[in-house]
Amino acid sequence: MSLERFSLENYRCFRERQEVELGKITVVLGRNNSGKSAVVRALPLLSLGIRGDSPYPLDLDLIQGFTPSFADLIHGSSPHGHIRLGASIGHEDGETVSATAEVQNIANQGMQLVSSVQISSGTEVANLSWIPGIDAYSSEKRAYLVDGQEAKVGFRGLLPDPADWPDSVGGVSGVTGLIREGLDEIRYLGPFRKSPERFFRSPARTLGSVGYRGERALGMLAADEVYGRGLIGREVNTLLESILPGWRLEVTDVGSGMYIPKLRSLRDPDLVVHIDDVGTGVVQFLPIVIQRAADRVEPPAGPVIEIVEEPELHLHPSAHAAIADLYVDAVQESQVRFLVETHSENFLLRLRRRVAERKLAPEDVKIYFVEQAEGAATLRKIEVDALGNLDYWPRGVFAEDFEEVRALADAQANRIDDAR
Repeated sequence: MSLERFSLENYRCFRERQEVELGKITVVLGRNNSGKSAVVRALPLLSLGIRGDSPYPLDLDLIQGFTPSFADLIHGSSPHGHIRLGASIGHEDGETVSATAEVQNIANQGMQLVSSVQISSGTEVANLSWIPGIDAYSSEKRAYLVDGQEAKVGFRGLLPDPADWPDSVGGVSGVTGLIREGLDEIRYLGPFRKSPERFFRSPARTLGSVGYRGERALGMLAADEVYGRGLIGREVNTLLESILPGWRLEVTDVGSGMYIPKLRSLRDPDLVVHIDDVGTGVVQFLPIVIQRAADRVEPPAGPVIEIVEEPELHLHPSAHAAIADLYVDAVQESQVRFLVETHSENFLLRLRRRVAERKLAPEDVKIYFVEQAEGAATLRKIEVDALGNLDYWPRGVFAEDFEEVRALADAQANRIDDAR
């Protein structure tokens, strides 16, 4: 089971319903402040609502990396508005189960509730609609119209508690459990990774992810030295060969459970640079490399969607393609898929090249471009063919180098004409 697609509506800059079909690598493009981050950050929200046990739809205090108020999530920030979020989970037998929930903000009560939800399994569909009344703001059970029948329903996050389903909707009564169980583990790595400290302590246990700011990345290496025989560290240095040639990462035990991370030159072994003295680009991509190494050493037991904002941040363009190849290798070796927001032309070009080389199938790569018009954003899907060609390309995006070269050539031609 895994997430096939998710949807959002009346959410942040998106007024109309938008749907994102996920591939092994899904890329979201767009100009600055177009809504790219809003798209990829919708998935942690959705996961929180589906996996959460709170009687309220979205416990935003549990969101790491970005902490919006609910009103900030509503298109136009209307205090009495709503958002809609949906998910479709595919099963091995080809069956799909889906849920779409509308979450209403009740500004004068300082709370939100699920005002409607549609749940489906194959051809079976159930619709629940909130009935305002004396129990309207209860955190326990509220009155809902369930396919024409009034019933008291309690919620866990965005979904009804399975114990509260009326007998009349028995065809989908078990679907909420399937959706909860079938949703992939969601990881999120934000665009600004934490700067490392000169010394750090080994955690008391091994860690599965680098965290939303990469703050656990070096701790994972230290824990690997203590509990894992240094396997992750060796894998990190294998991966670094194509991204940071001529250097290896070392983690030195200085006693009392403290460690020092540093880079050592392979050309001059006496040349050592402490990790907090290296360039910003190296600091930003280390969590990405460490996560990939950790997954190689111990692949995740279940499906994972890893969201990464701007993996290329502060890196030289020559390294962007190497980051793309890390993801290409990962989707072939494990159950990890990627949802990437990027500004990098080289990153996308490498994915297209791998499709043309048959290392990725066209359906493995999904590309979306965020367009703005009349105060709202929309998602445009860009199709990839077997040769890596795209069926659409927005004007002015990743064209700056071509435009600059053409303008330079025009200016040079004019100078030559003037000289004559």
